[in-house]
Formats: sequence, structure tokens, C-alpha cells
Amino acid sequence: MTQNNNQLITNNQTVATIEPRSGKKKKEIILLTLKYLILIGATVMFMLPLAWTISGSVKPNGEIFNVPITFIPSEFKWENYVNMLEAFPMIKYALNSSIIVAFNVVLNTASSFFVAYGFARFKHKLNGPLFMIVLATMMIPEHVTLVPQFLLFSKLGWVNTYLPLIVVGAFGVPYKIFLMRQFILTLPKELDESAYMDGANSFQVLTKIIAPLCLPIMITMAIMTFNFHWNDFLGPLIYLRDPEKFPLQLGLYALNGERETMTDYGVVFAASITALIPPLVLFLALQKHILSGIKLGGSIKG
Repeated sequence: MTQNNNQLITNNQTVATIEPRSGKKKKEIILLTLKYLILIGATVMFMLPLAWTISGSVKPNGEIFNVPITFIPSEFKWENYVNMLEAFPMIKYALNSSIIVAFNVVLNTASSFFVAYGFARFKHKLNGPLFMIVLATMMIPEHVTLVPQFLLFSKLGWVNTYLPLIVVGAFGVPYKIFLMRQFILTLPKELDESAYMDGANSFQVLTKIIAPLCLPIMITMAIMTFNFHWNDFLGPLIYLRDPEKFPLQLGLYALNGERETMTDYGVVFAASITALIPPLVLFLALQKHILSGIKLGGSIKG
């Protein structure tokens, strides 16, 4: 009898243990389901404008602004892309954008990395104050410096050239310097010391040891630079006058302005979608490095 009672008590304890675990598991499943529903809803909401633009690029003009919105056109007008190439010098504007982007990606990323390396590895009395000054410049809104910069570049005779769009970032960008410095601080100094013991100098340590280890964060910064300057509109609008020098985004604006008396919005939409292709391809090709840089950056210490 006693043995039966003990067995009954043990079974009850087992059931009591299983029930809370089962309830906890159900709660986790519900929370996980809610999280995914929220993420899916947010994704759909953010993708709607892009989907509408893609749909509008192959719609007849009379259907683009129909209410309610329809995403599937009654007739697919693929000739919008052909007309876009005839009416819009896409290749010329894309090459102009590529020139600006290429110089900025190389100079901007390299200079930010060199400055970040100096702040992270070379200790001196002015290291802290100088770094605080760099961080303080991040607090100044970009639009505050537009007029002084324009006056300076105008005096130098750089208006209607690509120089104002390249030189500004050629000496480092504060937030990139900050992120790269923090990343370099996570690398053990023993690597540097071992290289110095083997006879390496500071430049060799930078190029042979630090740079390869910082490749994920450098690629992430380079892609951010690419996206910013590929999509930059305000800078070219201020400094460029010659349509032959227009980058892609300014060319799209000029195309829309030239067609104010027309209603061929399908061509404008087709040009806008075509302009999205290079950043999208770049992201898909380098997403592994981007995610690696973000993951490693999440464990950065100050």
C-alpha cells in the first residue's frame, strides 16, 4: 500500500512538472508567432511603395494612379523600359554616378580607416581631446555647413565639377572613424606586438595584420558610402550645372522636370527601378560580409 502511495505521489509530481513546461512552451510559441506576424506585416508595409513602383513601370499611363490601387496591370507595357533608354541617357548618368561613387568609396573608406587606426593604436596626450572633437562634428547638422562650403568651393572655382562631391569625404567621415576605431579596439594588441618583434613597422602592421582583420567592417562602410553617394541628390543639385555631368539621381529629377507637360510616368518609374539595380546587386553579392561586420560590431567594446 505504501509503495502504491509513493508511486502515486511520484506520478503527480511528474504531471505537475510537465504541465508548467507545456504551458511555458505554448507561451513561447505564441510570442514567436506574434513576433513573426509583426515582422511580416512591417515588411509588407515597407515593400508596398517598391511594389507599386515596379508595377507602375510596366503599366499603361492611364492605370498608374488609379484608385483603388491595382498592382497587376491590365496590359504589361514592357516598352516603357525601351522608351526610357531612348528618352533618358541612363548609361551616361550611371557612369557619372560611378565616377563619384568610386572615388568616395576608395578615399572615404581608406582615410577613415587610417584615422581610426591612429586613434585606436597610438596613445598620446591629444588622443582623447582630438577624438572628442571628431565626435563633436557629428552633432553639427549637414545643412548648417552647406552655405559656407558652397562659398568656399565657389571661391576655389570648383562649382560645376565633381571635386566638392569627392573632397569633403576624402579626409575621413566622423561616424565611420568612430565605428572603425571601436572595431580595431576589439583586436588584441598582442598581434601588433608580435609583428613589431618580428621587425615590422607600423605601416606593415596596419596593412598586413589590422586591415585583413577589419575587412568586414571596411566592406560594410564601403557599401554604406556607395549607397549614400549613389542616391545623393542634394550635393549634385547644389554644385552641378552642366547636364552632361549629372549623376543618376539628378538626371531622374531632370527627366521628371522635362516631362511636366507630359504624362509618361511609366518611363519615369522604369528609370527609377533601373537605378535601384546596382545597389541591390551589390548588397546581394556582399551580404555575407555586411552581416559579418554587423555581427562583430555588435560585440564592440568602448
